[in-house]
Amino acid sequence: MSEQETTFREHRHIEGNSRKDHSLTNQDEDPSLLVRREIRQGSIPGNVRVRLVRPSHPSFRRISTGLLEATEETETPHNTLERIIYPLKRLLLGAPLATIQAEHERLTKFKALAVLSSDAISSVAYATEAILVTLIVAGSSSMGLTLPISLAIVGLLCIVTLSYRQTISAYPQGGGSYIVAKDNVGTLPGLVAAASLLIDYVLTVAVSVSAGVHNLTSLFGGLSPYVVPIAVALVVLITLVNLRGVRESGAVFALPTYIFIGSALLLIGMGLSKAFVLQQQPVASQFEPVVASEPLTLFLILKAFAAGCSAMTGIEAISDGVPAFKKPEPRNARITLTWMAAILATLFLGITLLAVSYHVEADETGSHTVIAQLASQVFTGPFAFLFPVFQLAALAILTLAANTAYADFPRLASFLARDKFLPHQFSFRGDRLAFSAGIIVLAMLASLLLIVFKGNTTHLISLYAVGVFLSFTLSQSGMVLHWWRLRREQKRWWRSLLLNGVGAAATLLVVGVVAFTKFLEGAWIVVVLIPLLVLLFLSIRRHYQYVERERTTALPISPKAIRHRLIVPIAGLDRASLQSLAYARSISPHITAVHVAIDAEDAHTVRAAWQEWQQHVAEEEETHLVVIESPYRSLSRPLLAYIDTIRELHPEDTLTVILPEFVVAHWWEHLLHNQTALRLKAALFFRPGIVVTSIPQHLSSRISR
Repeated sequence: MSEQETTFREHRHIEGNSRKDHSLTNQDEDPSLLVRREIRQGSIPGNVRVRLVRPSHPSFRRISTGLLEATEETETPHNTLERIIYPLKRLLLGAPLATIQAEHERLTKFKALAVLSSDAISSVAYATEAILVTLIVAGSSSMGLTLPISLAIVGLLCIVTLSYRQTISAYPQGGGSYIVAKDNVGTLPGLVAAASLLIDYVLTVAVSVSAGVHNLTSLFGGLSPYVVPIAVALVVLITLVNLRGVRESGAVFALPTYIFIGSALLLIGMGLSKAFVLQQQPVASQFEPVVASEPLTLFLILKAFAAGCSAMTGIEAISDGVPAFKKPEPRNARITLTWMAAILATLFLGITLLAVSYHVEADETGSHTVIAQLASQVFTGPFAFLFPVFQLAALAILTLAANTAYADFPRLASFLARDKFLPHQFSFRGDRLAFSAGIIVLAMLASLLLIVFKGNTTHLISLYAVGVFLSFTLSQSGMVLHWWRLRREQKRWWRSLLLNGVGAAATLLVVGVVAFTKFLEGAWIVVVLIPLLVLLFLSIRRHYQYVERERTTALPISPKAIRHRLIVPIAGLDRASLQSLAYARSISPHITAVHVAIDAEDAHTVRAAWQEWQQHVAEEEETHLVVIESPYRSLSRPLLAYIDTIRELHPEDTLTVILPEFVVAHWWEHLLHNQTALRLKAALFFRPGIVVTSIPQHLSSRISR
């Protein structure tokens, strides 16, 4: 302990000039001072010395009366295990960030486009391929429909983008489809939207990483057998980056995102120039002859449209993540959303146009992706070096597209946890101001999907679009009701209502198409999972409501109404037991010490020691010894039975069990002790109406902070 001494006169002088030091005289009234004052008589009569004893470690900073702020000192490791883990955690995740730094962790439009739009932009790497894979079963003559289908998807993209711009303005606090549907349509539709989005985010990670790894195997064929291990390793890497915080993940992911955008625009520009200027190819070239295995039907066209709608996954991410933007949040979010839609439409149409111009056919195995085939045909001759650059950029954007889910899944989970539909752990921010629980759960679920589906992008995409467009529909329907309620306050409410109404109708149509055409290919899993998740949410909410309703104890509200009855289990009258008895006697004179004896000699020894000790106890104290003989040599069960009996006989008393607990310094030393107190404490934890107090017994030479 550090000590500070000053004379009483000096102390009074400081007291008159400093409010902070003046408060030291009122330390009993303000325990936040964390200082103990000792007044000592000096050697000269009338000379009084005041010694101020302060903590040896400045773990807190005093803000005002009764208000302390924990300093970084409280985060330092205090035992051997923490000293091993803490440096490793600091190395991987960085130093902890204070809550006040949250404002500085927000994203600029430049970084937000990389963090929140990478999912949508990266989908151009596989959306065109998904259309081609679907149409190929009708033969090569059907491949020309790829471009009209893509134009229809871009039209739908424009409608949804305009709708979400309005959502951002109406709900600047974020929350996306869940908040909008819950506030306007009802709790159940809101939960359906939330379940759809959570499933979508997990699939986003799995599909993006899987597609990225397949682009890598297109470049390095020898890696094909290791698709799943590589994919899981990438998920772990992205998880670690996101656990470091939003701003750091934005800085890491911005460069690869813009490299892909630049290289994709270069691919489109060079490819179109080569096809239409140098070679003067027709817009839709003749594909290699393929024998049709199915007729070209409306069902197949709708199925191809549903597959291509995977290009629109991630559109809602910006409206979900409005609070992550720097101020003014709504304006920056709307601008970023417009940028994203423009880039996505350009890249999607450009790659589709190249695919039909260069008559590229999709490989169902996924070993040679469409964009890899395009890049190999466009980047030739002196530009051949751009092929591996583009493939690596595609790998980067597809892998980092998962970051959109890492930005929005934890935030949506935190909203659900706030409303008590998910465990409260999802609402807590970690050391780096990230929702760590949500990030870790997302990584685990995505890794499980990659393992189960063996990293097959085509099979994963079949699960993809149902949840996305269902959440779109519920969000836009909610916005329709939102504008209808504001019709007397907003002058041009009907225009907003009409726009959101068109968006709701269009996305509802897509939901029906996707669910119908993809049901047997895996969409049924999502259709079943959504109601199961909703039931889970409601069950968690009911549990929290039950806990809130039933959370009560037998303790009276008034301190004067509490009547103490204390039980102190003892193994003998050693130092630990005597300290526990002393502590109990300071609370109440009604003490019962209980000893469970396994043989007659043990009982005799304890009784003799007790009688000797009783001679030093005041007569007015009601301190008694009860010895329980245990013929079956059990210690815990007879003691617990005695406690239950006393509780039953005296239900109006507050029963407190004082447990002397021996604390060892190292984990392996637990093996050398019975840890009876620990087992008793665990058993008493499930007995209502019993207060348990532990008196820890530490080895003085091994106590560490």
